[in-house]
Amino acid sequence: MKKFKYIYGPIYSWRLGRSLGVDPLSQTDKMCTFDCSYCQIGETRFFNSGRKKFVSTEAIAKEIADLPKNTKIDYITFSGNGEPTLAKNLGDMIKRIRKIRKEKIAVITNSSLINRSDVQDDLLLADFVILKLDANAEDLFVDVNKPDPGIRFGDVVKGIKRFSEIYRGRLALQIMFVERNKVYAKEIVKMAKKLGIKEVQINTPLRECSEKPLPKSEMDVIRRHFKGMSVNYVYWAKKKEVRPMDKEDAEKMHGRAKR
Repeated sequence: MKKFKYIYGPIYSWRLGRSLGVDPLSQTDKMCTFDCSYCQIGETRFFNSGRKKFVSTEAIAKEIADLPKNTKIDYITFSGNGEPTLAKNLGDMIKRIRKIRKEKIAVITNSSLINRSDVQDDLLLADFVILKLDANAEDLFVDVNKPDPGIRFGDVVKGIKRFSEIYRGRLALQIMFVERNKVYAKEIVKMAKKLGIKEVQINTPLRECSEKPLPKSEMDVIRRHFKGMSVNYVYWAKKKEVRPMDKEDAEKMHGRAKR
């Protein structure tokens, strides 16, 4: 089997089905705008909030083109070893992949740069955009997500609102519930609805990280607050086996399930 540097999987995603991951940063260490304690790929050693080209569009396109034609994929998903919207050529990558493969394209982002018009332009090219919102106020945002200095909760909220108004693809808000933000569930729901969000993905850390997952009993109570919205819930997810091209690479990027 050919060894790939920038793509990994496919893995089975409870949100996306058979997902082929694309890492547009491809750094040795995680590079991100946040240092969320529940991150499945570990702590952020390199904070960055400036966009630049990390991997050439041509390099990504070549690996996508080298995939076996019979590889079963539901989504080609930009995620990887950090925040994918840091890649300045994200939009170019999406355009190029569309010329090679027929599958839908998703981007999973922490929403930190969503207030930027160039980031919005890139995300408009995707079929499915999954945004993050784990808080309802600045202090909780700082406590849970530990953002790079200069990233403000108010800017994130304004960006999500604006993007939800102009985006015509499938849009979902992912919310990770841990001990620190679980009591604010009602307030987070109110904010999500105010931002025009129709679909939510309710999660708790079931993959290896420094945070303990909330038990299903607590998550069931939280889930009930989202009445009237389209809900995708991690405790409803059914596990399906998908054989990745390289299991070690897939687990590095996607994380290991907690035992």
